[in-house]
Amino acid sequence: MNFHILTLFPDMVEQGLANSITGRAIKENKISINAVNIRDFANNKHRKVDDYTYGGGAGMLMQPQPVYDAWKSVQKDDAPHIRTIYVTPQGHTFNQKMAEEFAKEDELVILCGHYEGIDERVLEEVVTDYVSIGDYVLTGGELAAMVMVDTIARLVPGVLNNEISAEIESFHGNLLEYPQYSRPEVWHDKPVPKVLLSGNPREVNAWRLEQSVKRTKARRPDLYEKYFELQECMQLLLEQKLLHIDMIECIQRGGAELIYRNGREILLRDKDSDVYMHTNPEENGEFLAKLPLIKMAKIHCVVLHQECFIPLAQACTRGMAGGACRQAVYTRKEKLPISGLYRADGKPMPNGLVIHELREEDVQTAGEAYAAYGYLSMQETTEKKKEETIAEMRERFLDKALFGAYIRTEDGTESFAGFVGKHAEGSVGMLTVLPEFRGQKIALALETYMINKELEQGFTPYGQVREDNAASIKLQQKVGLCFSKTPIFWVC
Repeated sequence: MNFHILTLFPDMVEQGLANSITGRAIKENKISINAVNIRDFANNKHRKVDDYTYGGGAGMLMQPQPVYDAWKSVQKDDAPHIRTIYVTPQGHTFNQKMAEEFAKEDELVILCGHYEGIDERVLEEVVTDYVSIGDYVLTGGELAAMVMVDTIARLVPGVLNNEISAEIESFHGNLLEYPQYSRPEVWHDKPVPKVLLSGNPREVNAWRLEQSVKRTKARRPDLYEKYFELQECMQLLLEQKLLHIDMIECIQRGGAELIYRNGREILLRDKDSDVYMHTNPEENGEFLAKLPLIKMAKIHCVVLHQECFIPLAQACTRGMAGGACRQAVYTRKEKLPISGLYRADGKPMPNGLVIHELREEDVQTAGEAYAAYGYLSMQETTEKKKEETIAEMRERFLDKALFGAYIRTEDGTESFAGFVGKHAEGSVGMLTVLPEFRGQKIALALETYMINKELEQGFTPYGQVREDNAASIKLQQKVGLCFSKTPIFWVC
């Protein structure tokens, strides 16, 4: 990810971000910092970029032309408008949700003001987002810019050594982080809580959750209220666990935002994927009644959990994403043995099967295979859909959510045979085996690999299988997944 920071003090920005996690990320080319000196674009020998304000008043104002020229130096003429943030006390307050949104961009421009601010005309022309880090005034935008870069950068894949750490810190699931302890075991007569020394992961996790809830309730009652509302929703959803497993896991994994609730009617948004999930045992839900009217204009995707919704869902302009699906859930807690690789005649293959993160050079092949033999095989596979599928595959690869099956020969070379992955909202899917490698139980090996991986992270493995995909249903049953009796429907 590339950060372009337009500033009067580039050394301040570069030195401030050259240390710790951001510094390491820069060295490893996970992120880049391009500090652009606005003074370099002044049209006078003194490099003066400010002047008095029209109408009078105290202080000086940054002129529009140097700011615009600095911005143009990073904005290519034929490229889409780079998202440009102006850090100002008048902006929306910066928060974790905003950081997650910004982290999805390939490039960001952050404009730092000084003096009394910047001429309004250039702001109107280049700025897309007005952001504040708090209700107070700084002497310039550099400190605010560095705060934002640090927060956003840690969400970029590969920046944090521990891939899970960004998901379990403060504000995850509307809870503050639990208290943590290190050596010595006793300090100032204060011992480390015994449960943390027990070596029992289940008890440790339960204690941490309890402490997070207590701390949030005491220090951030506003966050606790959101957490409590989601827990109430959880209790209702658990009454039909198989049907609502996607919504349950969304809450459990800390990615849920409650959009609307009226009795048993619940509308959640998954913050990672921007997928909405809706359930209601009645046919006349308030959200559902509005569905044909809003025509999904601002909603990327909705997962509907009741068959009676479909007549209304079909009224949406973008229609159905593809038929009825069943939730497939692995309800046990123990891992599965990963099957070996066998030939079609049942004899063991002489070479080994290995599963690991998908190689970058295989992303294109995986995308084409998924478009040809995956979910698009049941629809008309157009070039546009193929391109969209490959683009989606690249996003999942960058998120380290794709895993390939490779046949490794004695000389160490690996042949790409198939892949599986996790969708942004948390479901396991995209399982595809290349035609020349089918009939060798590779799909079974990939399926069990993902189930075990989900269990290792404390998740309940689940996926969504179309009712007319007999091969996939048979595979899920063989692995031991349970199916919801009621179908769900994707509307995109």
